[in-house]
Amino acid sequence: MARTTLRSWLEEGPFSLAMSSGFFGFFAHCGLVRVLEEEGLFPEKVAGSSAGALVGGLWASGLRASEMSDELRRLKRDTFWDPSPGVGLLRGQKFREHLERLLPSPTFEGCRFSLRVSVFDWLSQDTRVLDRGPLAPALHASCAVPLLFHPVWHEGRLYADGGILDRPGLMGIPAGERVLFHHLVSRSPWRRVDPTLRIPSRENLRVLILHGLPRSGPFRLEEGRRAMNMAYEAARRALDTEFTGSRVELTA
Repeated sequence: MARTTLRSWLEEGPFSLAMSSGFFGFFAHCGLVRVLEEEGLFPEKVAGSSAGALVGGLWASGLRASEMSDELRRLKRDTFWDPSPGVGLLRGQKFREHLERLLPSPTFEGCRFSLRVSVFDWLSQDTRVLDRGPLAPALHASCAVPLLFHPVWHEGRLYADGGILDRPGLMGIPAGERVLFHHLVSRSPWRRVDPTLRIPSRENLRVLILHGLPRSGPFRLEEGRRAMNMAYEAARRALDTEFTGSRVELTA
């Protein structure tokens, strides 16, 4: 019987890509999509929360993964750092303006892949999936980490980080679809009891888990760049790694 590797599974048929939230985990997500792009393994649909929504949105809008990687190598804290009084340290205006400059398509409708972005709705206290209209405010909202960024008003609703209730970023993908899910490993001491931090299980879901990536943040951007390089190398190895159940797990 032929072995099933991640590459062979992706080549079997159309698939969706989901990427989880995870603070500054967008560095690691970028490493993965760069490998997929170089190998010509493009999804039909992309979904994500927070860090996953950011990378998925930029890629779906037409930004090449190599361009995204170059942008992250140049990223400085001043690019998005705009402290302001409010519910969160940063106003988020510099982040929004930078997003608007980077996005090749300003709307969901102009994306090359179907895109689904999870956000947390403060008014209804649940997750909403955005899939139409202007792209920058949707990505901004999904990345609005509580206490770091102010929440975002968009189309009459008050939104925050999509990972609050949908850490995997999977709510925009119907059950049963073939999905590659890039899971950013949480180091929270609550990960064994908090259901939002667990690896999801569903039909036709295949999970890529890369262990040992450096932790990044606004004051540790160089660690993020290391994580991106390590994720790129590990994801390339992962393509020719056999599944164990529904997972491919490697140490970066």
